[in-house]
Amino acid sequence: MSLRKAMMAAAGVAAMAAGILALSPGQAAARDQAIHAGRLIDGTGKAPTGQVTILVHDDRIVSVTPGFTAPKGAEVIDLSGSTVLPGLIDDHVHITQGFHKGDPIHHNVTATAYDAAIESTNYARDTLMAGFTSARDCGGETEVVVALKRAINNGVIPGPRLWVAGKPLSPTGGHGDDSNGLDPELEHPHWTENLIDSPEAARKAVRKLRAEGADLIKIMPSGGVASIGDNPSLQLMADDEIKAVIDTAHSLGMKVAAHAHGKQAIDHTIALGVDSIEHGTYADAESYKLFKEHGAYLVPTQLVGAKIYQHAKEHPEDLNPDTVRKTFEVIPTMIKNLHDAHAAGVKIAFGTDTFGMSNHGENAQEFKLLVNGGMTPMEAIKAATWNAADLIGDTKDIGTVQPGRYADIIAVDADPLKDVTVLEHVAFVMKGGVVYKAKGMAVAR
Repeated sequence: MSLRKAMMAAAGVAAMAAGILALSPGQAAARDQAIHAGRLIDGTGKAPTGQVTILVHDDRIVSVTPGFTAPKGAEVIDLSGSTVLPGLIDDHVHITQGFHKGDPIHHNVTATAYDAAIESTNYARDTLMAGFTSARDCGGETEVVVALKRAINNGVIPGPRLWVAGKPLSPTGGHGDDSNGLDPELEHPHWTENLIDSPEAARKAVRKLRAEGADLIKIMPSGGVASIGDNPSLQLMADDEIKAVIDTAHSLGMKVAAHAHGKQAIDHTIALGVDSIEHGTYADAESYKLFKEHGAYLVPTQLVGAKIYQHAKEHPEDLNPDTVRKTFEVIPTMIKNLHDAHAAGVKIAFGTDTFGMSNHGENAQEFKLLVNGGMTPMEAIKAATWNAADLIGDTKDIGTVQPGRYADIIAVDADPLKDVTVLEHVAFVMKGGVVYKAKGMAVAR
């Protein structure tokens, strides 16, 4: 059985066991729904409006009008006591990866892509039920994450709309080289397929990922924290390699996300045309100027920083010693960088880097950290709605409650502008006109 067939079979079993198997796109009920919203935050950054009706036909929003109305034959969904928002978007997840207690090296050399495929069906469901109706996956086994995306799109399992990068492109020995920290004589057929050490290799790798179903490209121009041996402060990819990736991806209509902690890696990658910097730890005033000149987004990933720092303090035995050391060196600066970047006017998109340090479904904990970093609750919400959709490249379909967009709609029982943590407790989730959660409970199908 191929990995893709195994993925689809596992997805079907997981969805039926969960009791919330969604209707496939072809089966979605052709009907009108009138959502009575007591308060609407539409995702554009505008002030909330009170008592509106959102009319949904099939999977799209038809109109947003004042007052509570209901066309003849429309099903009324009463959210008159709730705050209604667009479905949230997490622009940096690893939806096929989760936390496994114990030695991470042992797990990495004993688990297979089949394990990741089966586990990812739960991660996708948990993300959707938390109110995240769209997500940008910034790195995973290409065949697994592409199959997961297809299973969701085909209605086999519930999950967010996915834009996927597949395997991140890394230099040999960089953040993304799976052999780091292992016996150099160990080999695996897939360990080297994402390694690029020349512009020619970079171009070929991008084209191959596009052919395999990737929507965007992820690169690793600097070292990282949760890896062994590489230095987060240093630029490890050469400029010509970075440029080859970006130019090739853009020629194919694909955006590029760059994992970058060190200042040189950040500055050079932005100047070469990257669409977003993930983490951005050692950026400074000069870097912020480049962000604004080139229109690049910062995805500050505060949640992963807070969680890995806490874990390194409380359970260092679950991490390799090099990760523990780098955590204490890097994370405090990464958290401070959000404040400085926001104050400088850098565009911010919401992203958690969820891969196991926090659980899938806890994504909304990022909001409090964004507010702690100086953003207003409305700015934090816009980062997870319009801004996140803009970075993905699809503001016509997702990110706002406006006519023509997908009917991706959530609701909470209190006012997130007064207490942004209420977004951690989403009571209602609709994706594409299909209700997955109501009154805080999964809707059986």
